[in-house]
Amino acid sequence: MPTLYPLVMGRRAMIASEHYLSASAGARIFARDGNAIDAAIAAAFVEGVVNPHMHTIGGEAPMLIYAAKVGQVVALNGNMAAPARATIDHYRSLGLKLVPYEGLLAAGVPAAFDSFATALARFGTMSLADVLEPALALAEDGFPAHAGLTGLPAESGDGAVAGAGASIRNNAEKFRTRWPSSARVYLSEGEPPAPGALIRNPALAIFFRRLLDAEAGAKSRGREAAIDAARDRFYRGDIAADIVAWSDANGGLLGADDLASFATRIEEPVQADYHGVTVFKCGPWSQGPVFLQQLRLLEGFDLRAMGHNSADYIHTVVEAAKLAFADREAYYADPEFVSVPLDGLLSRRYSGIRRSLIDAKRASLEQRAGDPVAMAARRSRGAQSRAWGAGTVQVCGDDRTGNMVAITPSGGWIPSSPVIESLGFPLGSRMQTFFLDQAHPNALAPRKRPRTTLTPSLAMRGDEPYLAFGTPGGDQQDQWSLQFFLNVVDFEMNLQEAIEAPKFSTAHFPSTFYPHNARPGVLRIEARIEERVRAELTSRGHEIEVRPPWSEGHLLAVELDRARGVLRAGADPRGQLTPVMAAQAIGW
Repeated sequence: MPTLYPLVMGRRAMIASEHYLSASAGARIFARDGNAIDAAIAAAFVEGVVNPHMHTIGGEAPMLIYAAKVGQVVALNGNMAAPARATIDHYRSLGLKLVPYEGLLAAGVPAAFDSFATALARFGTMSLADVLEPALALAEDGFPAHAGLTGLPAESGDGAVAGAGASIRNNAEKFRTRWPSSARVYLSEGEPPAPGALIRNPALAIFFRRLLDAEAGAKSRGREAAIDAARDRFYRGDIAADIVAWSDANGGLLGADDLASFATRIEEPVQADYHGVTVFKCGPWSQGPVFLQQLRLLEGFDLRAMGHNSADYIHTVVEAAKLAFADREAYYADPEFVSVPLDGLLSRRYSGIRRSLIDAKRASLEQRAGDPVAMAARRSRGAQSRAWGAGTVQVCGDDRTGNMVAITPSGGWIPSSPVIESLGFPLGSRMQTFFLDQAHPNALAPRKRPRTTLTPSLAMRGDEPYLAFGTPGGDQQDQWSLQFFLNVVDFEMNLQEAIEAPKFSTAHFPSTFYPHNARPGVLRIEARIEERVRAELTSRGHEIEVRPPWSEGHLLAVELDRARGVLRAGADPRGQLTPVMAAQAIGW
């Protein structure tokens, strides 16, 4: 089928990211003989500068890496951790029923830098100075702000256009009246900058240079030790002291021990086979296994025979999502604190039992979690979901030696808390995803990592790396990514066709984000899907919300075709059309 963006193809390397400047940064690293991990980390650092409403270094960065030198997939738990002082009793003593969605009470340990540094040291080939140079230059010299960051006139901020609510324009009054440190960076004489205006962040540039000074001082000890010296300055040195002082001054709970004890976990990913492809996801501290649960449910149907985006196909995929996400709500959490029955959840026996609950002609309006231990069904409590706003980017890369990486950086959004005066970035608000209910698996606890929606994906065919992909989108991430994957595997679309195909999502289950509401039966569907299909879905009991033609999804993907010696990449035009972001894939 014709596509708006071309399928990008090459022989040596591919990088795909949310902003053309970050993709360019990755391409520059490839030109200097860096590998896919080096390039992806460089691109992710740039994303934190040019898309600060979607991600900054104060946030998180889970990732999946296929490292050619070790021949296996690893998961990096780049998720934040709650401070030691963050207890349910403390929030209740403040009269709160939920962790706030913004401000320092929602801030945990910033995890992104440690995740980037860990990946670079263990699986990259270059220095921190090499991969940080593009981001440093953009912070120091300035970058032309795009429309998605600055904001357009008359934005509703209700998520009708994904990401609109996080723009500078929609947060200008807050910056002016409450967060002067943010206003100094992102407002021009008190007003949002126009698209194309230069945004400079001198404090962020100085922060980067402090990291590089630490690395340079330890250079004689070797590349990895020098990167560790920069990490040590961030989490145990004067940068950590700046973070703790800022948190204390603004009502936060972070302490020096919280940062000093923090470390990115390198973990074994979870996986499932589907039609000859093995998909890898991060563990149940993310929502990643819900992708695999959906595959287990859907492998029992002939999706291709139903027809792409037919009423039968959409109904089946949505009903499977409802069952999988009900289990996410009932079981997923930090496995260091909660026993998550993953073996049962991903077993074919359990999936067969759950699959029988899907009524081919009627949409479920219930929240139906199962019991993967007793292999039975039970009902979970519901609540009420808000539409996705802003807050995540995606970076994917691969190279001809077989390295492949998918990173989903997020958090530390400029609408989430004020910019730290001396560092140029805000802390995140990921703790809003915790529950102040001790009975919930994702209940707040000191040093616990909250269940996150951030969910990179990586797939292999046999022993060969095949796909790396992902998307922003909160609870929709493993719905849109799933549809992309099915488009490739079941409907034999190329990457760009699979990315651009019309998509849909359900808001049926409780939202991960404040205030954790749900909208049972709601099915959001792009207007490009035929009206007769939408009418048939309505007749089956779905509450249809017709969305703008290019609003569901924001996929990025890279592919390695070892047999032909070709690499491919695709980027989603949706961001450019809304406009929110300007995704780009570059290859050579």
